[in-house]
Amino acid sequence: MTSKADRAARIREILEQHFPTPAIPLDHEDPFQLLVAVILSAQCTDARVNMVTPALFAKAPDAQAMAKLTDAQIMPFIKTCGLAPAKAKALAGMSRILVEKYGGEVPRDIEALEELPGVGHKTASVVMVQAFGVPAFPVDTHIHRLAGRWQLSRARNVEEVERDLKKLFPEDRWHALHLQMIYFGRAQCPARGHEPAVCPVCSWAMSAARARAERAQNTGKPVRRKR
Repeated sequence: MTSKADRAARIREILEQHFPTPAIPLDHEDPFQLLVAVILSAQCTDARVNMVTPALFAKAPDAQAMAKLTDAQIMPFIKTCGLAPAKAKALAGMSRILVEKYGGEVPRDIEALEELPGVGHKTASVVMVQAFGVPAFPVDTHIHRLAGRWQLSRARNVEEVERDLKKLFPEDRWHALHLQMIYFGRAQCPARGHEPAVCPVCSWAMSAARARAERAQNTGKPVRRKR
C-alpha cells in the first residue's frame, strides 16, 4: 500500500507537469485590490470577478476611495457577483477600518485580516501568501474535494484539511500547490460528472470505495458492495 507521503510526492509531480507556473487568477495591482477581489470571489467565478473589478477599481482604487462610498454606491459595480448586498457592506466596512486603523494599508497579519468584515480564514490566507509572500495553504472547495478524493485528508472542515496538507508538502511549495490544485480541480477533477478511471490522479489515488460511490452518483445507480 502506498504511504500518504509517497502519494503526496507523486501528486506533486503530476501537478507540476500539468501546471508548472500557475498564475494568480484574480487581477489586482496591490494588496488592497487583491483583498477586494478575494472577497468578491466567494460563491462567484474568478472570471466574473475579473470582469467587474476594473470598473470598481477605476472608481475606488484604494481603501481611502472605497471608504468614501456607501453600500448602495458599491452595489452597481458588483451586482453580478452574487451575494452583492453582503459583499458591498463588507467592502465599505473593511475599507473604513483599514483607513481608520491601518492608515489605508492592508495589515500583514493574518489575525488582523480575519477581524475585517467579510474576511474569513481562507481569504486572509490568500492575501498573506499572494500579496505578502507569507507561507500559507488556503483551502477552497476544489482543494477540499481533491484532498478527500486523493486520500490526503479525511477532515471535514477546511482548517483541518489545511493542517493535513501543510504536513504533507514542503512549505516553499504551498503557494504553487494551492494554485495547482485549484486549476487541476477545475480542469481535470470537477465535482460533478467526474470519471475517476481517466483522471491522472484519481485513477490511482482514490480509494475503490469512493470510486464506486462517485460512479454510482454519476450514473444514478446504487453502489454494490463486493462480497
